[in-house]
Amino acid sequence: MGIFAIVVLFIIVIVAIYLISIYNQLVSLKNRFQNAFAQIEVQLKRRYDLIPNLVETAKAYMSHERETLEAVIQARNAAANGLGAASANPGDPAAMSALAGQEGILAGALGRLSVVMEAYPDLKANQNMMQLSEELTSTENKVAFARQAYNDQVMNYNTYRQSFPPVVFAAMFGHGSDAGLLEFADSAEIQVAPKVSF
Repeated sequence: MGIFAIVVLFIIVIVAIYLISIYNQLVSLKNRFQNAFAQIEVQLKRRYDLIPNLVETAKAYMSHERETLEAVIQARNAAANGLGAASANPGDPAAMSALAGQEGILAGALGRLSVVMEAYPDLKANQNMMQLSEELTSTENKVAFARQAYNDQVMNYNTYRQSFPPVVFAAMFGHGSDAGLLEFADSAEIQVAPKVSF
C-alpha cells in the first residue's frame, strides 16, 4: 500500500468520525428538546387535572354562571387535545403553534372565571378554593420554567442544525427541519401566572 492510499484512508476515517460526531450531536440535541417538552407535558397535565376540581368547587357557589364554567372546561379539553397532538411530535412547528393557541384560549377562559369569582366572597374564602388556587399558581410557574427550558433546548438544536457543516448533512441524517418553539400569543402576558382570585 502506497503512501497516497494511506493518506486517503486516513482522510476517509477522519471524515467518517466527524460525520458520526455530527449525527450524534444532532440526536443528542433532539433528545434534549424532546425531554424538555416532556417536562412541559407533565406540568400541563397537572394543570388540566386541577381545572375540573376548581370548576367543581366553584359550581356550588356559582350555579347561575354555568356558561363561564362550561367555557373553562371546553378550553381545558381543547388544550389537553392540543397537548396530545404536540406530544406525538415535540418540536413540530404546527403542533407547537396549535398548542400555544389552545393555551391562550384556556388562559382567557380562566381569566374570565377569576373575574366572575370576585362576586362570590364565600367562594373566595373556601379552603378548597384557596388550596386549588395556590396549586394552580405553582403549576403555572412550573409551566413557565419548563417552557423556557424547552425553548432553550430547541434553540440549541436549531442553532447546531443550521451551522456549517452540520447543515450540509442534517437532512441526510433525518434532521431536515427546525424544531418549533413553544411561543404563546402574548408572551408578556404568559410570563405572569394567571390571577385567580378567590
